[in-house]
Amino acid sequence: MYEIWVKTDFAGAHHLRNYEGKCESVHGHNWTVEIYITCKNLNRIGLGMDFVEVKKKLAEVIEKLDHKDLNNLSFFKKKNPSAENIACFIYKELEKKINSPGIKLSKVFVKESENSGVSYFEK
Repeated sequence: MYEIWVKTDFAGAHHLRNYEGKCESVHGHNWTVEIYITCKNLNRIGLGMDFVEVKKKLAEVIEKLDHKDLNNLSFFKKKNPSAENIACFIYKELEKKINSPGIKLSKVFVKESENSGVSYFEK
């Protein structure tokens, strides 16, 4: 089994509804995103999944978040745009784009700072 990972980042504003503290006010982060993809087999030239293809698909998802007020996106109208829910959003969107036999999105890791982050994965 192989595990491919790609890292990117985006800037976005948000606020956490019903949170008692500073995060209830609008603020922003430079979010870091790492995604992990498992591959059972390699293709005829020895790749599990081409990094160029992975980065392109990830960029399509990140474009929906970059330089946006995350609270205004439909996915976050009823859910707080917490790091947990952002990781879930990226996972759900990217999973639709990575659907080859033997290739599976395994985890999305989102950091809102150098010292805190969250992973989302499904079994």
